[in-house]
Amino acid sequence: MTTIEAIRQEIMADPMNESYTKRGVPPLFSAPKEARIAIVGQAPGRKAEETQMFWNDASGDRLREWMGVSREFFYSTNEIAHLPMDFYYPGKAKSGDVPPRKGFAEKWHSRLLAEMPHIETIILIGSYAQKYYLGKRREKNLTETVRNFEQYAPEYLPLVHPSPLNYGWMKRNPWFEEQVLPVLKEQVLKSL
Repeated sequence: MTTIEAIRQEIMADPMNESYTKRGVPPLFSAPKEARIAIVGQAPGRKAEETQMFWNDASGDRLREWMGVSREFFYSTNEIAHLPMDFYYPGKAKSGDVPPRKGFAEKWHSRLLAEMPHIETIILIGSYAQKYYLGKRREKNLTETVRNFEQYAPEYLPLVHPSPLNYGWMKRNPWFEEQVLPVLKEQVLKSL
């Protein structure tokens, strides 16, 4: 059994995840040893959990477009790791999904990242990932953190969530497509 598989078994055996394991829901993450890029998002959505494919929705289509990679490549490569802030679908909230559970990333991310020595860039999607990884280094809000992306590079690249719910944000912040997305594509191309 590989170290990653042993960690997966520990995650499933953790009392924090008991209700998912009892229902036969495995943790949804990917940590290939060869990975050079890690994508850290919020948590799998309902469709991702049902299909056991991360970013398997309109947000994923947009993320792949931003990265400049095909759907086929995205799911077949061992050079991209997927480490959401929670490896299980947390449920529906009034607007979007329930936030990832507190303490989840703290418990598992460092162990998984230690098994991926070739990671060059961690793409931080949304405020939960940015808060955890950037801590006090982040700006006063998500918009300003993303706007100042260069100060975190090349180790981290903060992004807004690619959800269709963020079309308004994109229109109000045209600099994102003009300045951030070309850097994202360049970093992905360079790393893969």
